[in-house]
Parts: sequence; structure tokens; C-alpha cells
Amino acid sequence: MPAEPVQASTELAVGASAPSYPDTSAVSGPAPVAKLTPGGAGYRRMVLALFAAGVATFALLFSTQALLPALTADLGASASAASWTVSAATLALALSVLPLSLVSERIGRRALMTYALAAAVALALVMPLAPDITTLTVLRALQGAAIAGIPASAIAYIADEVEGPSVLGAIGLFVAGNSIGGMTGRILTGWTAEAWGWRAALAAVALLALVCALLYRVTLPRARHFRAGPVAPRAVASTVRGHLSDGLLCRLYAIGALFMVVFGAVYTVIGLRLAGEPFSLSQGLIGSIFVIYLVGTVSSAAAGRLVDRLGRRGTLYAAALTTACGLLLSLSSSLYAVLLGLVLLTAGFFAGHAVASGSVSRAARSGRAQATALYQVSYYAGSSAGATLGAVAFHAAGWEGVVLLGLAALVGVGGITLYGTRKAYGARLVVAR
Repeated sequence: MPAEPVQASTELAVGASAPSYPDTSAVSGPAPVAKLTPGGAGYRRMVLALFAAGVATFALLFSTQALLPALTADLGASASAASWTVSAATLALALSVLPLSLVSERIGRRALMTYALAAAVALALVMPLAPDITTLTVLRALQGAAIAGIPASAIAYIADEVEGPSVLGAIGLFVAGNSIGGMTGRILTGWTAEAWGWRAALAAVALLALVCALLYRVTLPRARHFRAGPVAPRAVASTVRGHLSDGLLCRLYAIGALFMVVFGAVYTVIGLRLAGEPFSLSQGLIGSIFVIYLVGTVSSAAAGRLVDRLGRRGTLYAAALTTACGLLLSLSSSLYAVLLGLVLLTAGFFAGHAVASGSVSRAARSGRAQATALYQVSYYAGSSAGATLGAVAFHAAGWEGVVLLGLAALVGVGGITLYGTRKAYGARLVVAR
């Protein structure tokens, strides 16, 4: 799974600005001590700890994605059943992230991250013993729910503890840990599975996560600025209803989900395609394909410059078109063409996702914590849907079916963005008159 980009605060992606709703985030009191700043020992410890947590959680979250060929062969599962080891984890994360963000308001960000990481690693250590695909899928769902505690708390912890001008830099380093963890987990499982099987591969990821979790626990500074606040269910429900009734926010959520349907479908099924004819790649080489994720790090950073030149909606159109070109190129029987297609698809996805997620914080003038959590819900729900539907499409119509699924999702992205463009243009005409 790709990681969440830093939230931006520039012009909106689609449509007009959103109305405000009561913010239900915890209110912090006066800070008794100075916040963390770059160059200080506390800041360095925090960055190292959250980087390690990001590596651990995202290595675990997508640990079975590169193993689908091995799971189908060893456990006698269908491609669709094996894909649920990915979908169950991301769906459980999507359902858990909002409730856990509220728990963090009561028990603290640091405490929730510690409990979440411990539970996720404990489940990872028993997964290699799973006797069948059903047991493995259940364990993965529980693990996804546990992992949700990290994205539900990490950004808020940084905002609480780091001096304002340095917050974005700290978040960027956390995001880097997410990206590297997702890539490392897939590559590690691929090569380990080729040598010793999928059970050893899951054990290797579990040990990596355990080391990262221990590093996180001994280095993360204690929270000095968190103030527990009352969680009023009615106020939270009111804020969530307000966000879900806002057209602009719903369009942004839908764009993020649709982009993730494409990405989740392709990267879940690509291993099955490359393991078959005409490619017949080994498990290790299939795992190495995920190094292409590094392209996403570059395109996420470049999205800001594209927005300066094309605007938010223009960048969304460009991202969708780039992703579509990657999908079409992946139809080739040439491995080099398929790899180039994955590069384009990855670049387009991360750019589009950066624009959509970055616009949420600007669109929600208040209640930003809940607005961001809802985006994460839609994002991971899209990942789960993409993994499942991609496997079904691959089983029914081969790789061409996966490409058609992806193109249909991108048509949705284009349609939503076009609607926002026309709405914004109409609003400007009214003002001009």
C-alpha cells in the first residue's frame, strides 16, 4: 500500500469551497515545555521512531501481495480467495481508522501507536502457522484493524509534539518510512518465498517488523503536549455527517477511492500475470517489481509543481491520463513495455492521490481530523475493492479484464473532475455577473 502524502493547503481540487462544521479534535492546553525542532536530540529520536513504525506497519499491511502465486499453488486457493488476504487487511484498516482516531484522543497518540504496533507484530508472528487460506485471511483482517492505529495517531502525534514550521518535514520523513516499508516488505517476501516458501516469507516480514517495533519503542519520546479531551459521540457524528453531506469532500473521497481501485487491482494481480506465460518470472523477480514504488515518491513530490502549472483539476486530468496510458501499455507481451506501463501507472496514481488527499485539509475548514480520517477510509476501501475486483476480473477475462476495470475507474475520476470543473466555472460566471 502506498502511503499517505503530506496534506497540502492550497487551492481546492474540484468545485467550490466547503462550509465549516464544529471541530471535534482534542483541545490542547498551554505547552509547559518547548516543542521538538530539527537538530535536537528529541526530534531525531522521534523521526527515527516514526520512520521505524512506518516501515513495520506498511511492510506488514501488504505482506501477502507479492505472495499470491505461492498461496494459490500451496494452499490450493483461487486467485480471488488469495486476494482476500490483501483485501481483508485494507478493508479492516478502512473500517477501524476513524474509531481509533477517537480512541487516540482519550488515551494518547503514543499509547495507541504502541498498542497497535504490538498487536500487529504479534499477529504477524503467528501467521506463518496458518493451516489454510481462511485462517490466514481472518488473521490478516485482525492485523489490518490493529495497523489502523498507526495512521490514526502518527500525524496527530507529530502535530502535537513538533514546532509548527517543522511539522511538514517530520511528516515527510514518516511518509518515507511508509513507502520504504511497503516496498521492502514486498521485495523481502518475494525473494524469501522463492528460496524457502511463503511461510518463511511471512516469518521474515514479522521479524523485520519486530525489530522496527522495538526500535520505535525505545526511541519515541514521551508525549509532552498531548491533552486528553472528551470525545462526544454526538458531536463527532454531527461532524462526520456534515463532511459526508458536503459535495466537494465527497468528490475528493471518491477520486481517492477510484485511483486506489486501479492501483490495488494492478499491484495485487500483476504477480499472477508475471508468473504465467509469456513471462514466467520467479517469485523473487516478481517481488522485485515493487521497487517501482520509488517512482511514486518522486511523482508525489512533483505533484506540487504540476499544480503550480496546471492547477489542481488540470493535474488530476494529467494524472488520470498518465495512469490510463500505463494500463494500456501493460497489455503488451513485452516485459519491458509492461514495466514501463507500471512506471507510468505508479507515477500517475501517486500524483492524483497527492492532489486529492492534499485538497481535503483545505476543503474541510474545520473538523479536519475527521475529514482526513474519512479520506483514509475511502482510500483503503478503494484498495480493498481493487484487490478483490482485480482478482475476479483476472479470473474471468485475464489481464485485459483488469485493464478494463482500471479504465472504468479512471473514467469515473475524469467524470467527477469534469463535474467539478463545470461547477467552478459556473460559480465564476455567477460572480462575474
